Amino acid sequence: MRSKFYAVLFLMLPLFYLTAQTKTESLDKKINAVFEPIVNFFSIIIFFEPFAFLGFEMPFIVLWLIIGAVFFTVRFNFINFTGVKHALELIRGKYDDPNEPGEVSHFQALVTALSGTVGLGNIAGVAVAVSLGGAGATFWMIVAGIIGMSSKFVECTLGVKYRKINEKGEVSGGPMYYLSEGLARKGFKNSGKVLAILFALLCVGGSFGGGNMFQANQSFAQVVNIFPVFEGKGFWYGMVIAIFVGAVIIGGIKKIASVTDKIVPFMVVIYVVSCLVIIGAEIHNLGSAFAQIWNGAFSPDGIAGGFMGVLIMGFRRAAFSNEAGVGSAAIAHSAVKTDEPISEGFVALLEPFIDTVIICTMTALVLIFTGFAQDTNGLEGSALTSRAFSSVLPWFRYVLLVAIILFAFSTMISWSYYGMKAWTYLFGNNKFMENTYKILFLIFTVIGASSSLGVVMDFSDMMILAMAVPNIIGMYFLSGEVRKDLASYLRRLKSGEIKKYK
Repeated sequence: MRSKFYAVLFLMLPLFYLTAQTKTESLDKKINAVFEPIVNFFSIIIFFEPFAFLGFEMPFIVLWLIIGAVFFTVRFNFINFTGVKHALELIRGKYDDPNEPGEVSHFQALVTALSGTVGLGNIAGVAVAVSLGGAGATFWMIVAGIIGMSSKFVECTLGVKYRKINEKGEVSGGPMYYLSEGLARKGFKNSGKVLAILFALLCVGGSFGGGNMFQANQSFAQVVNIFPVFEGKGFWYGMVIAIFVGAVIIGGIKKIASVTDKIVPFMVVIYVVSCLVIIGAEIHNLGSAFAQIWNGAFSPDGIAGGFMGVLIMGFRRAAFSNEAGVGSAAIAHSAVKTDEPISEGFVALLEPFIDTVIICTMTALVLIFTGFAQDTNGLEGSALTSRAFSSVLPWFRYVLLVAIILFAFSTMISWSYYGMKAWTYLFGNNKFMENTYKILFLIFTVIGASSSLGVVMDFSDMMILAMAVPNIIGMYFLSGEVRKDLASYLRRLKSGEIKKYK
């Protein structure tokens, strides 16, 4: 199977090359012109500000995610706090039974899903939030990350509960399945099917764009920023990344998980340690930094529209970063080896904490401690973070470059899996459709690295956010059965019926 896949990939090399060679500024403008009205239409829906007339300029999609997170936090009795201890026991393998159905361990499912959310948004996106919203945005980003843990708990529990396992032991799961089947059980068969198809379509589009093209494009931009000699070599960078991504994704979820369970802990540790070194070097700013965060969070004179502007900026960054409520992580967690769906919900609630409360906060603290949150020098995104790193130790920009490439790579391999499962849900679950999707995914990798299709990427990012609309609708309807399943699980856990294996 691998040899055939690489043979097809090799035969398509001329197509890749022609794509890159025919790319001109004029072509980019034409493609952007086609997508611009579509993006404008999506913007009206996704970023519509329903309470702008009250001075509350929160985009609909962010409000949708936050309200859902608050609802699930209260409905599940603050599971984002009470469930952490058991979640840590699960990822340490204390309840792992190798004979249970599924393809990957609790830990592998966690890091695979994390690799899909821990990406350039943790570096570039946080820089935008802090530079526009001030240090106070960090506080609200942490709050949003904490309540988002509850959304992850619900969606990933449902992902495992409604998953499908074929005769080969291969798993297919995610919102497509609990929207169609879960809502059918509630008497909303047609509505559930429509929502499932809508989610799958959005997921496929998001996987090609935000989960692929954007990652390749922005990681290459950082390479050029550090090594200008590579300017104009995006095609070759895209080809190299496509080869590495292809080498992983042809092996399916087991191969993806075996890579992510090594690369994700490594990249998180290297990034967090790097941030701590920067913070340590500027430790004399400790008191000032935390005063800025606290005062900025509640100040009526915040940078971006006062108190409300700072709150919105922090909530918006967290929602975009950890994807709690979007439903993507439920696809990865569906492959876990367990016959207890609730157990995977516990594991999943750790994701927003790691992604937002730890990694995003580290980026914010580096910017605040080094003074770049107040004085950006006209820089933005990853370039601002890079400058903050190198202001302490010049060679740290190379460490950041490695982190950015690893973040982009891990995001791409996870989103390839998400997109493939949505693709096969729509067009048939067989090897031909799987390989068709994978080849298309790799083509978009090369296009993303060698093009500047800004509007197209905006469109694909909107598709990822739009996934939250059908997903959270389903979560609201199905939260009652998750609540019952949780009560049953906790009762059996307390009685010892659910046993530890280690």
